Formats: sequence, structure tokens, C-alpha cells
Amino acid sequence: MHKPLQTPWYDKTVKSLQLAGMSERTQQCYARAVRMLMEHFDGKDPRDITEEELQEYLLFRRNDCNWASSTLKICYSGLKFFFVNVLQRDWHIFEILKAQREQKLPCVLSREEVYHILQEVKTFHNYVFLSTVYSCGLRLQEALHLQVSDIDSDRMRIHVHRGKGAKDRFVPLPHETLILLRQYWATHRNPNLIFPALGRGHQKAPTSKTPMSIESVQGALRKAVIAAGIKKRRVTIHTLRHSYATHMLEAGVNLRVIQRYLGHAVLQTTMVYLHLTTKGQEDAFEIINCQMKGFLR
Repeated sequence: MHKPLQTPWYDKTVKSLQLAGMSERTQQCYARAVRMLMEHFDGKDPRDITEEELQEYLLFRRNDCNWASSTLKICYSGLKFFFVNVLQRDWHIFEILKAQREQKLPCVLSREEVYHILQEVKTFHNYVFLSTVYSCGLRLQEALHLQVSDIDSDRMRIHVHRGKGAKDRFVPLPHETLILLRQYWATHRNPNLIFPALGRGHQKAPTSKTPMSIESVQGALRKAVIAAGIKKRRVTIHTLRHSYATHMLEAGVNLRVIQRYLGHAVLQTTMVYLHLTTKGQEDAFEIINCQMKGFLR
């Protein structure tokens, strides 16, 4: 079991993360990185940890623990935030240490594969949730925390208040998704949450102040993927968001518009979807064929 860390430094870290506008998920990951550091040094006052000790700790996690680059990046970012913003350390190590993530293209499903998966989702609440994630291109946490007041049926859009980096945005709300959301909300009529925690026998849903559990929707997707016979690797709920973006691009939606709908801070993040579709290449091939006719004798 982990030792309780109700220390002033730990509390200051959490408060600083909140003030910085970090998402709840980021707060959890960064706070966990701080907790693991303190456990490694057996409760040593973090003010007494030297730059060299921090460097040795990070090398230990990389070389001895064989942490993946993505895990190392979270650890590095969390500890950098702690030492710079909480302990106010201006160390050279933060300029030279970088945990490079592997440049892997995300898994993307075809429209047919998405529909086959959704048809295998057995429970209505999970079906509506996963359908909303895909049809609106939402992140997992954004969808979980959707509120009734976020649904603008007059303008057919969703107001995402709790986006990554504390950024608000509007995303289009398809008509069929609106119908689904209304049908599902009518089953619980929670005054605030679209996807409230259901509780045993779904009796908690009308008064719940917390959203459905992550494990519930993740488990439902895993079972549906297997039932649909999808063999692609790393199919997660975020795969539905990647698929949404790729399908929009293939349908001719401008990349800048997709960037805005996804809530990406920079266009470069959205440009990864150019590598996930052959639509533009096929169009270009046909254009080149037409332009280059007339060379045969």
C-alpha cells in the first residue's frame, strides 16, 4: 500500500496544479509522479533533494525500471512542474533532460468498423456514451463530464467547458446524436449530468453528482471490439476521436476546422491525420493523370 502523503509540499503541488488550470487527469498524473519521488527518497524533505539526486532518480526510472518513453515524459513533466513552480528550483537539468516519445501513428478505424463495434455494445448507457465520443470527436474526460447545460440544441452544438489545457470550444452536434442523448437522459433525468454514475440498479443516477466510471466504458469498448472481430491493435476510446478526425478529413472538412473542433492548440497536432488517410493521395493521383494526358504518340 502507498504511504499517505498529506504533507504541506504535496498539498502545495495539488493547489499549484489547480491554479495553473491543469485538467483533473493531468493533476492526478503529476501528483503521482511527486508521490513516487517522495516514496523513493523515503519521505526525505524535497527541499533537501539535490539536482544530482534528481538526475540519478530519473536515470533509475529509465534504465533500471525500464519505463516507457510516454511514462517517462509524464514523470519528467510532473517533477519539473514540482521543482520549478513549488520549490522554485532553477536547475540546468530541466533544460537538458527530455523523454522522447516514440513517433507512432495512432490506430484508426474505418466508418464500417466503428459501426460494427457500436452495434456490439450491449448496454444503452455505454452505447450512447461511445456514440457521442465518436460523433462529436470528444476526449474521454470531456464526454464523461458533459452537462445538460452544455447541449445547445438551437445551434446544434456542444459547449465543451473542460477541454485539455482548460480551453473551451464548441463542437457540432449531429441530429441523431441529439436524439440519442435525449433518449438516454430521459432514463435518469439527472438535472446536471448527461452521464451520471448509475449505482446499483441504476437508482443512483437521478441524484448522482459524479459521472460514470472510466472502467465501465473502457470495459464495454474492449468487449465490443472483440465481439466485432476487430483485430487492430491499441483500440481505445481515444481511437474513436482519432477516427472522427480522419473521417472528417476524408469527407473534405478543412484541416483548420478539424483543429478547432478537436481543440488542438497548434495545427501540427492535427496534421498527423494527413498520414492516416489516402483520400488526398487518391484525388491527387486522378488529377495528375488528367493533367498529364497527351504524351503518348
